[in-house]
Amino acid sequence: MSAQVQDYVASIEEACGEEKDFIVIFRHDKKDEAISKILKKAKTEKSTSRIAYELTFKDTSIRLYGTGKAIFRQLKRKEKLNELLTELLL
Repeated sequence: MSAQVQDYVASIEEACGEEKDFIVIFRHDKKDEAISKILKKAKTEKSTSRIAYELTFKDTSIRLYGTGKAIFRQLKRKEKLNELLTELLL
């Protein structure tokens, strides 16, 4: 993960399964900026009044929460997650 992306990300957790979900927690002091950048670049499928957003970006489904948590669904490799985060946040 690039240093610039690390400025936004506090932690990444993996969910089990062949098609993995990755849970990304953004740093508290950067979460609003991260959310704003992601919303500008990803396509909003559905939103619940700034509480949760269903997004797609490059054929990847993302659920983004206003609390600063994002779930990237059905990714096979962590490298793909890093690519997506780099494109979304920089």
